[in-house]
Formats: sequence, C-alpha cells, structure tokens
Amino acid sequence: MAGLLIVGFVGAVLVLYAADRVLKARAQTRRLRAMSSRLDAATARADEQQEHRQVAAQASAALTSFMPAIKQPPLTVPDAAHRGAKRPRTGRPGRRSARTGEHPVR
Repeated sequence: MAGLLIVGFVGAVLVLYAADRVLKARAQTRRLRAMSSRLDAATARADEQQEHRQVAAQASAALTSFMPAIKQPPLTVPDAAHRGAKRPRTGRPGRRSARTGEHPVR
C-alpha cells in the first residue's frame, strides 16, 4: 500500500511538472508572437522613414541640379566694403565710449 502511495505521489508530481512546462511554453510562444509583431511594425516604420529620406534627397539633388549656383559661394558679399574699412576714431585716446559696455585697458 505504501508503494502505491509513493507511485501516486511521484505520478502527481510528474503531471504537475508537465503542466507547468506546457503553461510556460505557451507563455513563451505568446511573448515571441508579440515581440515579432512589434519588430514587424518597427521594420515597417524604418522602411517608410528611409523612403521619405530618399525622396527628400532626390528632391534636393533635383533642386541643386536645377540651380547649380547653390553650391557656389557668391561672387561678392553684401556690405564687404564696410567690414574691411576702418572706422574713424573719435573721442580721447585710450577711452572708449560709455555706451559700449567696455572698460578702458589700464
């Protein structure tokens, strides 16, 4: 009788272990399916973004080929004569105007 009780207990433990493994396998399958669907969605978004980038690059190339002067610097820069010219000095030497916010060098 004791042997039958031990065999029944071992059998119950094996059935519970098998049920636990089945439940864990089903949960793993569910997680893998969810992960796969998220990965598919991310791949679709990346493909769409790449397509938008390619369209933008093609539009930029078309615009540049239509107006090649965009890539070249201008021949003359506006106000270039004023930048290189010296301003006349006014006031006393060594002092700056009070409105500049700069202090004289000592």
